Amino acid sequence: MGHGHGHVEAHAGGRHRWRLAVAFVLVGLFFVVELVAGLVSGSLALLSDAGHMAADVATLGAALVATRIATRPDPTGRRTFGSYRAEVFASGLAVLLMLAVAVYIVVEAVGRIGSSPQVASGTMLLVGGIGLAVNLVALVLLRGGASESLNVKGAYLEVVADTVGSVGVIVAGLLVGATGNALWDTAVALAIAVFVAVRAVVLGREVVAVLGQHAPVGVVPTDLVTALTGVQGVVDVHDLHVWTLTSGMNVATVHLVAVPEASADVLASSTELLRERFGIAHATIQVESRDAAHCSGADW
Repeated sequence: MGHGHGHVEAHAGGRHRWRLAVAFVLVGLFFVVELVAGLVSGSLALLSDAGHMAADVATLGAALVATRIATRPDPTGRRTFGSYRAEVFASGLAVLLMLAVAVYIVVEAVGRIGSSPQVASGTMLLVGGIGLAVNLVALVLLRGGASESLNVKGAYLEVVADTVGSVGVIVAGLLVGATGNALWDTAVALAIAVFVAVRAVVLGREVVAVLGQHAPVGVVPTDLVTALTGVQGVVDVHDLHVWTLTSGMNVATVHLVAVPEASADVLASSTELLRERFGIAHATIQVESRDAAHCSGADW
């Protein structure tokens, strides 16, 4: 019978695209520096962090493409929800890349067991310090959009992990320089791998929740039913579905059974309730008369 329109005025990822662009340039330039330094110094910690930086470059690049796709108009008319899910797929790519880097680090570390590689600790300290500075700048840039966009959050978490990696490289350089034992380089590399894997799992759970169309974080479906049942004129609530389309865009559909004389008021009141109390800006609400034939909702 009706639906409430409350479209988000600006896509969350699109609003922070410039942050992604600047971070992409900074991280991309440093990746080249760290890769060369890792190969020259023989440091597994530097190479592992460079591998993670490569994942960052790919992730930030994918995030930039995703925000462009998500905000462009659909000329086909077939994408009725737009292309907003592009940023979620980009976040999924970030998860896969982070896990791949973690596996690579572990394999390389295991391959070094029993050997005594020569590691240039001075190079590690210099490159680690530069990497820390670059990552801190990128963190400041991305932090502003991480709470609004899953896409930006994925990039932010990547840079958080890289910041820890840079600290790890500095620590490894100090320990190798002080003891002359390259085992510290391998140990720090493994610690970086574990941290990267944990962050990937955390982000991966959020991506799966969105793609699986779970209820948005902080929204309990039974609370929605209770609140809608309390709207004046509503006598029953059924066929409720609530999910996240993309960051900052929660969607719901629901059938409300109301007394005939209250139908118009029920639509306005329930739309406002969902928007103001639960942050659901786009709700499709079907109001059914209590005196009409029973609604035969979906059979799934």
